[in-house]
Amino acid sequence: MAKPTPRRHANAPKDLLKLKLKKDDVVKVISGKDKGKTGRIIGIDRETGRVIVEGVQIVKKHTRPNPARQIKGGIAESEGSIHHSNVMLLTSGGVPTRVSIKKEGNARVRVAKESGETLDKK
Repeated sequence: MAKPTPRRHANAPKDLLKLKLKKDDVVKVISGKDKGKTGRIIGIDRETGRVIVEGVQIVKKHTRPNPARQIKGGIAESEGSIHHSNVMLLTSGGVPTRVSIKKEGNARVRVAKESGETLDKK
């Protein structure tokens, strides 16, 4: 069995993951219950390595009405997060691709592995 985390390290800040995905990228889900769906990245959690994709991993949440905050009760649907390894970035032609990074001058540019197309808008 693994040792528990020592108390002195319990509240230490976690290292953030360096992902090759950005907000507003169009991605395709490659595994899971929503395999094959495409959508735009709404949010990224670099601490846990999870992304929220528009229209993917829809979860239902039951909410209680609260007239003070103008919240209607009922069942609300929203996007849940999925792990970044379960999505693949799409090129402008709609082809899923792996991503590499090249230096152009002082800028770091994301490049599609198969086609060599630059993925960052200038």
